Amino acid sequence: MTTSPDPAAGGEDAPRVVEQRGLYYDELEEGVVYAHRPGRTVTEADNVLFTTLTMNTQALHLDAAWSAGQPFGQRLVNSMFTLSTMVGQSVAQLTQGTIVAQLGLGDVAFPHPLFHGDTLYTDTVVTEKRLSSSRPGQGIVTMELTGRNQDGVVVGRARRSCLMWLRDAHRAGA
Repeated sequence: MTTSPDPAAGGEDAPRVVEQRGLYYDELEEGVVYAHRPGRTVTEADNVLFTTLTMNTQALHLDAAWSAGQPFGQRLVNSMFTLSTMVGQSVAQLTQGTIVAQLGLGDVAFPHPLFHGDTLYTDTVVTEKRLSSSRPGQGIVTMELTGRNQDGVVVGRARRSCLMWLRDAHRAGA
């Protein structure tokens, strides 16, 4: 988060302006659990819209009658919605305005389904950081995201790699 006088309001006597942002490379700590709250309760409309927007015709997401006869007895939330929401929940706290690029996602797993009406909570742990050897003022951060439902059951895991700004380089306009 950055604070500064509001230049539009008249200089140093103006009220401070607080701008929401993620954390810079320099501020991220390995081993720390970043808990992203609030959670996100997933609705039937979320699942159907995401599934149809992405042209995924899987009956497990769309056909209630057919899904009732399958092992879970109901429709499942599209796992790509789960993954996208897990990443999205981390943005405001970790990467908003401080990321250069997402480099990759890996080790993605969905050990338990998410259902309509479940609430998704995501935590992120920074597992590795290193300065970029080819991009001065930037570093590579590897994070492990874990999504849990309202009962604490793990519904998703992913490893995410991002190219992040160092604070001074970003502010200097590098």
